[in-house]
Amino acid sequence: MLAPLPPTLATLLATHPLETRPEGSRLLSRGQPSAQVWYLESGRVVLGIVGNLGSHGELVEHQLGAQLEPGWLDATAAVLDLPAAMDAVAETVVELRAVPLPAFRAALADARAPAGSVLLDVAYAHRQQTELAVSRLAKDAEARCAEWLLRHAQNSEQGVCSVQLQQRKRLIAAQLGIAPETLSRVLRNLRERSLISGSGRTLNLVDPPGLRSLAGG
Repeated sequence: MLAPLPPTLATLLATHPLETRPEGSRLLSRGQPSAQVWYLESGRVVLGIVGNLGSHGELVEHQLGAQLEPGWLDATAAVLDLPAAMDAVAETVVELRAVPLPAFRAALADARAPAGSVLLDVAYAHRQQTELAVSRLAKDAEARCAEWLLRHAQNSEQGVCSVQLQQRKRLIAAQLGIAPETLSRVLRNLRERSLISGSGRTLNLVDPPGLRSLAGG
C-alpha cells in the first residue's frame, strides 16, 4: 500500500481530469523528456524496455517492474528533472491524471520542505539503480563498460580525463553484469581502438566522445 499523498499534491491532482488510455498505450519513453507527470488511478502499467510492436500496441520485451496501485509513474525523473529512465506501457485499460511538470515540481517543493535533502538522496539512489538495470538489459558489454568509465571519470589539473579503479575488477564486472574475463577483454579492445590507455589502477580516457558514442549517449 502506497503512502497517502501530501495535501498539496492531493489538491493538485483533484484539479486535473481523469483520462482513459487503452491497453498497449505507451505512457513513458525511455530517454525522452515528458511535459507532464502521470498519476495512475486504476489499471496495470508495466515498466521496462519496449521491444517489437504487439497485437495490442507496444510490447515490453524486458520487464523491470509493474505498477498496479494508485501512484506516480517514474516520479524520480520528475523530481530530478531528467528524462524517463524506462518505458512505461499500459498492460490493461488504465485511468490516469496528467499533471504538468512545472505544477508538480511547485507542489512537491511545498510538500517536501522538512525532508528535501532526504528525498533527493532517495531519488538519486533509485535513479542509479534503475539506470544500471536498464543498461544491463539494453546494452552490450562494451557499451556498459564505456558508460561506467564515463560515469566514474575525473579531470585532473592537467586536463587529463581518467578513472581510478578503486575496486577489484571482479566487483566492477559484477556491477556491469559481466564476467571478470569479459571485462578484461573489453578493456583490451578499448585500448586497441585508442579509446582508453593505461593499465593497473589508472585508466586514461583518450577519446571521451568516442566512448560516449559507444555507450549510446
